[in-house]
Amino acid sequence: MSFEVDIGYSSERGPRDVNEDFAGAVRAPKGEEARGLIAAIADGVSTGGRGLEAAQTTVMGLLGDYFATPETWEPTAALDRLIGAQNAWLADHNRRRHGGGAALTTLTALVLHGQSYTLAHVGDTRAWRVRQDGEPAAPLTQDHAFDHPDLRSRLTRAIGLDDQVRVDYVQGDVRVGDCFVLSSDGVHGALKPRHLAALALQGSAAEASEALVRAALSAGARDNATALVIRVTGLDARQLDDELGDVRRLAPPPVLKVGDVIDGYVVTAVVADTGVHLLYQARDQGTRKLVALKTLHPARAGDPQERAMLAHEAWLGLRVSTRADSGFVRVHERAPGASALYTVFDWHGGRTLEQIRKAQPRGAVADVVAAAIEVARALGRLHRHGVVHRDIKPGNLHLGDDGRWRILDLGVALSGREGGAQRELHAGTPSYINPEQWEGQVADEASDLFALGVTLYQWLAGRLPYGEIEPYQSARYRRDPVALSRIRPDVPIWLDHLVCKAVARDPRQRFETAEEMLLALERGAARPVSAPSATPLIHRDPAALYKIALAISVVLNALLAFWLLFLPR
Repeated sequence: MSFEVDIGYSSERGPRDVNEDFAGAVRAPKGEEARGLIAAIADGVSTGGRGLEAAQTTVMGLLGDYFATPETWEPTAALDRLIGAQNAWLADHNRRRHGGGAALTTLTALVLHGQSYTLAHVGDTRAWRVRQDGEPAAPLTQDHAFDHPDLRSRLTRAIGLDDQVRVDYVQGDVRVGDCFVLSSDGVHGALKPRHLAALALQGSAAEASEALVRAALSAGARDNATALVIRVTGLDARQLDDELGDVRRLAPPPVLKVGDVIDGYVVTAVVADTGVHLLYQARDQGTRKLVALKTLHPARAGDPQERAMLAHEAWLGLRVSTRADSGFVRVHERAPGASALYTVFDWHGGRTLEQIRKAQPRGAVADVVAAAIEVARALGRLHRHGVVHRDIKPGNLHLGDDGRWRILDLGVALSGREGGAQRELHAGTPSYINPEQWEGQVADEASDLFALGVTLYQWLAGRLPYGEIEPYQSARYRRDPVALSRIRPDVPIWLDHLVCKAVARDPRQRFETAEEMLLALERGAARPVSAPSATPLIHRDPAALYKIALAISVVLNALLAFWLLFLPR
């Protein structure tokens, strides 16, 4: 899904001999629609007649290359890299011309993504936002030109003017009905903001752009007149940049009590206080439905890493919980006028597996298999999104009152868009972490499958396959897990082999994908998997052979010493 927009463009040379303005807009390519669209306008500076060359190459280069930048780049990073490269190229050509005239241009670029906009601006072209409230058009940019009346056409910044260019960036939210206007000085220099706003909202976007240019020329514009009108008629789902924007703009609420109201939600219960996060049950005053509100504890409200992780979790939840049977709790989009930083989830009554095990440490085989199938299917969906959960355990598996199992807490998940601090965090619960992570490897999809295997083993056996692992231990796995059928005779051999395969010490013996594990669970005894072979001692404890050799050496030396000292010669 992407922005739904109506775009109009009009440009006239006016009293000038040549039209040196240039503008355009490009949508994201197929398959990357979530990246939105980019529009840009440039006004070439007539130095030696090369203004059009500068404007055209700048706009076409930016529009052509923006969606070729990595999707993980934040819009300001992509724009800064591309504008800097174009400026360096123009500045270099200007130095080589030796009096043949410099190619300079202004630039205003607009990126619409998710439910936000990002503006990049150099020079005296302008961007305006017009809303249907009768107010004058609001300029989003500030001209880079001398303030003296006789020097207003002299720019203090331009693309190609110097080896380095300083770009102004502006970011904000977008609403349905917003109208953005990119204009050259031939338009905004001749029209007052209120007149510009009225014209921008007339007819279609194409009709509005033509009306703006005609009105500017009729008002005596002394330069080329160009207007690019973009009306937002539909919004994409929130993107990570939207969530990060809220992190910058909003603060977590203070500690809430039962009965407190925040943005239309009435707090009905305080569910959890971890010292890092607060979780509330609340009722939506509009729909009367129960929801869960998750926010940061005031003690951690100023931590930028925790704020970024909360934003990342909200964005991931929106991506993976679009279907009712996704296996994840649905996340609600935060209202545009939200007064504080929090995430809204559907509320589901029920219990986590950890709570279920407290009442009944060992689960019935049929219940375990049914749950494993649902969780493996949800993990498969998560991994197809390119996301690694990193903390699968009984406390994060929830059985709702509707009978569905769901995976909770994407707070430490990896998606490729998380911050560096979250990526480097050694997340997860030690007893459920696969051995490779203790040896320095990064968590991946296999880590989630191993953790699910440990969870199933614990649920069936009432104990962990490798025992409790403490964070400060080296976590070397010195023995293979005991077969489940030796602990519980009612566990069928096919399930025993499946779980032991999932928690095998050697990663090559485990399931490679969640789909493979799901298929094995669904086939059951019809096509059982083979039991993993015993892990050689050298793999379980590489130092064991040296220890054995040392012990034999000590014994032999002791016998030799005894023979030399005490036995007759």
